[in-house]
Amino acid sequence: MPASISLSRLSWSKPDGSPLFTDLDLTFGTERTGVVGRNGAGKSTLLRLAAGLIAPPSGQVTVSGTLAMMRQIHDPDVAIADLFDVRPALAVLDRAENGVATAEDIAEADWTLPDRMAAALTRCGLDADLMTPLASLSGGQQTRAALAAVVFAQPDILLMDEPTNNLDRAGRCLVIDLLGSWKGAAVVVSHDRELLEKMDAIVELTSLGASRYGGNYSAYRALKENELAAAESALAHAEKVRDDTALRAREAAERKARKDAAGRKSRVGGSQPKMFHDFEKNRAEASASAGIRLRNVRRAEAEDALTAARQKVEVLTPINMDVASTAMPADKTVLTLRDVSASYMPDKPVIGKLSLTITGPQRIVVSGPNGSGKTTLVKLITGQMPPTSGEVRMHVGWALLDQHLDVIEHGQSLRDTFLARHSGATTQDAHAALARFGFRADDALRDAGEFSGGERLRAGLACVLGGTPPPQLLILDEPTNHLDLAGLEALEAALAAYDGAVLAISHDAAFIHRLAPNRTVVLGPISP
Repeated sequence: MPASISLSRLSWSKPDGSPLFTDLDLTFGTERTGVVGRNGAGKSTLLRLAAGLIAPPSGQVTVSGTLAMMRQIHDPDVAIADLFDVRPALAVLDRAENGVATAEDIAEADWTLPDRMAAALTRCGLDADLMTPLASLSGGQQTRAALAAVVFAQPDILLMDEPTNNLDRAGRCLVIDLLGSWKGAAVVVSHDRELLEKMDAIVELTSLGASRYGGNYSAYRALKENELAAAESALAHAEKVRDDTALRAREAAERKARKDAAGRKSRVGGSQPKMFHDFEKNRAEASASAGIRLRNVRRAEAEDALTAARQKVEVLTPINMDVASTAMPADKTVLTLRDVSASYMPDKPVIGKLSLTITGPQRIVVSGPNGSGKTTLVKLITGQMPPTSGEVRMHVGWALLDQHLDVIEHGQSLRDTFLARHSGATTQDAHAALARFGFRADDALRDAGEFSGGERLRAGLACVLGGTPPPQLLILDEPTNHLDLAGLEALEAALAAYDGAVLAISHDAAFIHRLAPNRTVVLGPISP
């Protein structure tokens, strides 16, 4: 049978008991399927259910073929070899090499195993001993090791959860090329739009359920735009039906009131016998009661249709943020670096004689492989680290938004986080600023540390750009790493509206394209 995963009437609830999936039916076949949705929609949970790592309380998961899931393990006691699930086989080889192997061991020994594992690591750009603890590797190296393990397994079905996170440009290209040539089934949770362009289908998870779209990311976006237009049209129609229903109900009530008044006048005048009046009254009341019931049913149906239409529009509508102007002149000098060098060890420079000037609302992208000094450059610019030589001068107010969003404080409301950063702001100022970024009323009082990834990004932007005036330089350190697609689009929309200077470190090709940088600074190895 062809490789496939079938989810039938699957249900799952969040820790608070609210439903995440209800009677979900979904099939993944022998194609590359990208899974998208806002943070908290259940993408990672869906993968874990498909992989059999967790069991659903109701419903069924059926898998045809062998399956492997790219794992992100953070246990400090786990070594690279543990990702390959071959510890017993390696133990057999160790016993053989030490002369204590049994005849059964010799029969089972796979002497090619270490070389095949090393080849998988090399293919994924990692040169490390199999017993190296994962905790000693960088985030990018851990991702490469996890990727090598699934390449080694050669499964019929490949499951991947955010495989390009923490990877530099070379690592991203490795994953993209791997999936581009993948012949089996692949289910990939990702916000990497360049990677999603390699997919054959997109499955989107929302509060309304799962929807499948044939084609890659570009095809999915085009269909979504059509869906939004249709949903907005349906909403306008539902509002008209609701208003028309309410108008007819008022007109019917007014007609009944006029008729009742005429009947009372007739009875008072005595122009008709009492028996006739009583008959007419009972018939009118019965008719009115039936009419009221019918109008109530129609009103309820109109309200239900309106609620459903409004909910679909809310799910489909992108997140928007309102950023105030920095009022920065086009010829304003923003940042100056002159022959800047930096190192953590005297004989190993990380950055060597770098010069850079940012003028006006320029957009600068800093790129380079992992370990080339990008984060060090941010530390130099923001004053967290002095240069070993050269000069760094900041000429304007600035703000830093890193991939961990350290500006967001756990245990503190978003409003209080904003006020702590903007000492001159009032509570009213804070609420007004946060509302411009979509945090209205009680949302501003939520614990900022409990936000989802997309909400955290909006909250971080609100805290750094919501003041009056906003800073004239925004520094972004891998801002897209933990964002869902809605968060990415919100960030790009905010940057499009921001008229200050931007210095961004990023490996995300789609994000860089939309940022439309004036220049790209490429960092690399420093010659001794």
